[in-house]
Order: sequence, then structure tokens, then C-alpha cells
Amino acid sequence: MPIDLQALYPKLIHLMLDTVFVVDRDNQIVFVSDACEALLGYGADELTGTPITDYIHPDDLAVTRASIVRVMNGHSHVDFRNRYIRKDGGVVHILWAAFWSEEVGARIGVARDVTALRQAEDELRFLAHHDPLTALTNRSLFNQRMESALRAAQHHQSTLALLFLDINDFKGINDVHGHAMGDRILCTIARRLERCVRETDTVARMGGDEFTVLLPGIQSHDAVYAKVEQILAAMAEPLGAEFGGIKMPSCSVGVAFYPKDAEDADTLLSHADGDMYRVKKQRGAQLISFKHLPAE
Repeated sequence: MPIDLQALYPKLIHLMLDTVFVVDRDNQIVFVSDACEALLGYGADELTGTPITDYIHPDDLAVTRASIVRVMNGHSHVDFRNRYIRKDGGVVHILWAAFWSEEVGARIGVARDVTALRQAEDELRFLAHHDPLTALTNRSLFNQRMESALRAAQHHQSTLALLFLDINDFKGINDVHGHAMGDRILCTIARRLERCVRETDTVARMGGDEFTVLLPGIQSHDAVYAKVEQILAAMAEPLGAEFGGIKMPSCSVGVAFYPKDAEDADTLLSHADGDMYRVKKQRGAQLISFKHLPAE
């Protein structure tokens, strides 16, 4: 007995894990497969007869309309991504394969949920540019931002400052209390540093117990010295009871200015590093007042 393919096709479509949409010239959904409920939270009966554009994330509406025009002009695509709003208000990332059927008078699209893939991609991008322990900017991204800040400073004939921080006697914490406790303290230091800076500044972990702070568009040397005092005061705050009475380690901070101390990133970083070692040797862990230092 021959197989009735015409009767079989609809059943096959509804078995697909991806969602099939058929949308007319006016963007009205004329057919959608049963997988739509897993994708968007709506049943097929709820979506049929409604504009598909009603469900597109507002930030993706313009680029999606441009894609629709291209498809209706005969340019099929298999790699278009956008976001839709689910019935429950959540956001789903969708990968589309779509083409225009002149015979049917509609565009036919297959939608695949790639939300998990997008989240994994975002996580990989984050890990590529951030320290996995503290979530601060890592050395690679920090270097990129410093180069960019230097170009901007050169263009606008402005100044910037670079701070280099080293945690005093941090090895002792790891040796006595273990690396897990040391990691917790490093994360605490990271959050305190973030608390001290502006949105335009960048805090980075360069490795181990060394941190940097990039201060672009700084108005004066006095403002930088005040920032250092703010950081040292934040570092002097005691640790919470959950740290079991461990004393918060102090830090030494070196400072370098563009263009006074250096005009390129490597020399600026080297100058700040050298200044930090000078501070560590001469002034130890004391809260430093810079008011006696020359402003320029």
C-alpha cells in the first residue's frame, strides 16, 4: 500500500523539535508547528492570525524588519539571529533559516532555540577578558583599555593616571590560612577597589596579588592622590566575622601619570610598578598622605 505523503507531512512537521512558521506578506502568522509552545510559551492557536512582529524583542525589531525585506526579495538566509519575548516575559535567542515561497505567497522559517548556546558564548567572551577568580578585567583587556585611553589622552591633550597595587605579605595568608581563604580575601579586595572608582575607570587583576587601576580623564594630581588615600582607607577596613578574625592585609600603591612619567603603556606600567616598590620599601603599610607632595 503506497504511503500518503500529503497526509504524513503535517505530522512530520509537528514532530520537529525546531518550530516551523509560515508568515504572509503582512507579517501575519498563518501556520506554526506545535513546537512553538516550548519555544515561546504560546500554543499554535494563540499565535495563528497574529503579527509575528508582536513577539520580537523591541531592540531587535529594526534589524529583523530589514531581514524580512531581504527574505521577501528572494535572499534566503540560514544564520539570522534575533530575540523574541516569551509569554512568561522571558527572552529567547532564536537562530532562523528562512526563505520566501512565491508559490505559497508567504515566507517559511524554521526557528531554533539557541539561548543556551548564546549564554555559553557570552560566558566564554567574559572569561576571555576577565579574571576567573575575581571577575575583574584581566591583563589582556586592561592592556587594550590602557592603549585606548592613551590614544584618547593624546588626541584630547589630556592626562590619565595609572595605579599599581600590591598586597603586603599576602603569601603569609596563603601559607597560614590556605589558598581558599586567600582567594576569598582577593575577591573582597576586588569588590573594595570597584567601590572606590568611577564607571569610566578600570580595575584589573594582573595576576597573583597585583592589581591595577586606570584613571582616564583625571583632573589633577591631587585628585589621584585623594583616590589613593580612598583606596588605602577601604583596604584598612576590617574583614567580617565570617573570616574568623583574620586581619585584612594592607597594600602598597604606586602611581604613574601620562604624559609626565611616560607616554606609552609599557613604560607607564613599569613606572607605576617601580613607584609601588618604592612605597612598599619606604612607607610600608601606613595610610599615606600626599598633601606634602608636589601637585605637578
